[in-house]
Amino acid sequence: MALAMSIHLTRLPRHFPFPSLFPRFPPILSNPCHLTSRRKPRRTFTFFTCNFTVAATSATYGRNDNVGADNERYDVIVVGGGHAGCEAALASARLGAKTLLLTLNIDRIAWQPCNPAVGGPAKSQLVHEVDALGGEIGKVADRCYLQKRVLNISRGPAVRALRAQTDKRDYALQMKNIVESCPNLSIREAMVTDILLGKNDNVEGVRTFFGMDFYAPSVILTTGTFMSGKIWVGRTSMPAGRAGESASHGLTENLQRLGFETDRLKTGTPARVDCRTVDFSGLEPQHGDEEVSWFSFDPDFHIEREQMCCYLTRTTKSTHQLIKENLHETPTYGGWVEAKGPRYCPSIEDKIVRFQDKESHQIFLEPEGRNVPELYVQGFSTGLPERLQLPLLRTLPGLENCSMLRPAYAVEYDFLPAYQCSRSLMTKQIEGLFFSGQINGTTGYEEAAAQGLISGINAARYSDGKSLIVLERESSYIGTLIDDLVTKDLREPYRMLTSRSEHRLLLRSDNADSRLTPLGREIGLIDDRRWKIYQDKQAQISQEKKRLRTVRISGGDLASDVTHLSGQPVKDSSTLESILKKPHVQYKVLDKHGFGNELLSKIEKECVEIDIKYEGFIMRQQSQLQQMAHQQHRPLPEDLDYYAMTTLSLEAREKLSKIRPQTIGQASRVGGVSPADITALLIILETNRRKAQEQRRCQMLTSVMVDPDKCITAPLPETLNPQKIC
Repeated sequence: MALAMSIHLTRLPRHFPFPSLFPRFPPILSNPCHLTSRRKPRRTFTFFTCNFTVAATSATYGRNDNVGADNERYDVIVVGGGHAGCEAALASARLGAKTLLLTLNIDRIAWQPCNPAVGGPAKSQLVHEVDALGGEIGKVADRCYLQKRVLNISRGPAVRALRAQTDKRDYALQMKNIVESCPNLSIREAMVTDILLGKNDNVEGVRTFFGMDFYAPSVILTTGTFMSGKIWVGRTSMPAGRAGESASHGLTENLQRLGFETDRLKTGTPARVDCRTVDFSGLEPQHGDEEVSWFSFDPDFHIEREQMCCYLTRTTKSTHQLIKENLHETPTYGGWVEAKGPRYCPSIEDKIVRFQDKESHQIFLEPEGRNVPELYVQGFSTGLPERLQLPLLRTLPGLENCSMLRPAYAVEYDFLPAYQCSRSLMTKQIEGLFFSGQINGTTGYEEAAAQGLISGINAARYSDGKSLIVLERESSYIGTLIDDLVTKDLREPYRMLTSRSEHRLLLRSDNADSRLTPLGREIGLIDDRRWKIYQDKQAQISQEKKRLRTVRISGGDLASDVTHLSGQPVKDSSTLESILKKPHVQYKVLDKHGFGNELLSKIEKECVEIDIKYEGFIMRQQSQLQQMAHQQHRPLPEDLDYYAMTTLSLEAREKLSKIRPQTIGQASRVGGVSPADITALLIILETNRRKAQEQRRCQMLTSVMVDPDKCITAPLPETLNPQKIC
């Protein structure tokens, strides 16, 4: 019988100071005797440990070339070849599962239909974490960037973010080559219209528009904007997932018949203009960083390329006037599209309406490739008719004589509110069926890739009868993202923000590998070479921190420079560690005066500096996390009848019955559930626990009375009271 359960993992950073506070658990990941039947309520295990036991085995790589009827049987089927689909298919195949990727158009695998960029605030943390677990998006972005910049560099390390403008066609080609050459992974063009179920309402496979059946115990849907997609330009619409590509029809209706709730969302993309018709002379150039940063922790992908320049322009009074006069021509304000668009990436008409006090808005002109003339007009997406789009573009400084190559458009599509999934991204209703990406209500390549990686891992493990992986929200931005999706009843496109994480000082880009690479290794996605790179880096960081604690200086040029930078005097015989803790003093000051370590890389120096400079803040947040962890991760029984809990508010009973949270922490984040409701829920749980304990005592005492011989070998515990037996 196939087996499944969930393992909840929190990987604490490299500097977590409380290793002795948490118990060590047996290696459940590799021991099948700990698993329970799929048909029974799934048990959960919450892991808090500073060290993972690393399995000696690695993923099996080998292409399956069998021919015949069984050739249409797989371990995992991934539907959709976007950013979620690619990560899911690669993770599954690399874990040894025979995987099939079904996509509408093989030539559009990993296409970037909107802005060809990767990273940005919070999104870069997702990319670093995907790479730390063994994913691909960071490596491909490092291979084909046009420009790289670290954003928020003047602010704290928790909100710094790497952003890369990428070559759209090169990015898709690179990812397509990786997917096509991956052992154990097959690709096929098809439109999936039906999910095939077994007798026990578990997934058995999928059926395509042309009647082909493909079989697998695990299916991942990563449909993007294609499920009943429709694009709008003004009042004109056509069925499409994106410009020039047909929509997918039939799957929404099939999912509805299976009992899933569906809804509609909307997004959009701006026009593209010909760079040869733009006057850049009066625009503000936006150059890339001189010292390039990287998404991937693998130095083999750190190859610098010539960077291209982006430019900044702004809207004008003419821009605003033209939009205000024609709001009725847009799908949203005209009233013929009611689907919600992204709050944090609004159309230009939304900006004009919502921020009427602003005289202008920033617009960035960004290249889409090294060998194409197209410029992406960031911040200028619109639903206006095509006849108004070129006049609107020409109200922008520098674009007075521009040519428009592609019009802007809005796209609405079906999605399934993600409360219907558990935190493993497997649906609660149908075992073996996983959702990832925009079908869950997210927006962005990075959010999709993160979900795809987790669903790919879990789909492969489910098909192999292994436990499912769950990342807690305090372990990673990926965990925060998924927890938000499955806990909150979201009705607008979800975008990852640093403000969504309560633990962002612990979940930085620089320590993503120390938090997640050991888990990637244990799962089987981190090979021996990458594991050695990780171990060497951690050893270098540890040794350097020890060196800085022991080396002392008295006076000299370094002390004078530090005093000037920090405004604080340097005491005699001060350690380098204490100097690095002073404000405005960076590791490069040590390098300048010959006290740095030339053997360290840029990222290793950054890790050392952050660990030392922010040690007090980090310790405080870790202490707070340790205090709340036990209560937050207290599991909730799957069979709780919330409607019977009259001490909860009516809204809380409705929301908890709908979401079915797995832990107290997750329940506390459900919208409409108050702290008073959580207190009442804890009281009910404790009451139920005591009742169950008393029933077990009664049963034990009864069995002892029935068999007097047990009185000799098994004396009654002192706490048992025979008078309580009814």
